[in-house]
Amino acid sequence: MLTGDNLLFVLTLYATIGSGLMAGLFFIFSAGVMRALAQRPAHEGMAMMQAINITIINPAFLTVFLGTALACVPILFFTFGQWDDPGASYAFVGSLLYLVGSLLITAVYHVPKNNALASVSPTTPDGASLWADYLTNWTVGNHIRTIITLVATLLFALALSHH
Repeated sequence: MLTGDNLLFVLTLYATIGSGLMAGLFFIFSAGVMRALAQRPAHEGMAMMQAINITIINPAFLTVFLGTALACVPILFFTFGQWDDPGASYAFVGSLLYLVGSLLITAVYHVPKNNALASVSPTTPDGASLWADYLTNWTVGNHIRTIITLVATLLFALALSHH
């Protein structure tokens, strides 16, 4: 039978794995993908990013990205107010960080930039200008969500170590 404590453990384990996978994905974009796209002519790099933004929306990605966010919500409820329990505190803060650093930053910062990129042809002067701005600003935002999501992963792992 799944008790509240067991459910919290399972959710925290899922959140640890999911946030770790997301931190890794974000890191790969910062460390390699965006740099590689920047080395291509603007129209090629932009067209590739447009294709990536379409292709990434798939069941595997959504299961990890949104599934982790969904796991964080009950973790917040289970752990709220349990400040004397280090494991609960780590899980609570890890959940907040994932929801803000991964989900919220993606929704309010990266998705609008991706939508703007999708609305412009890579072969136009507007496309080249938008791409230059996108390369810099999108990537800086990605560095931020990488760090926050990595810290969330570490906090989830610490929470598991106190279980």
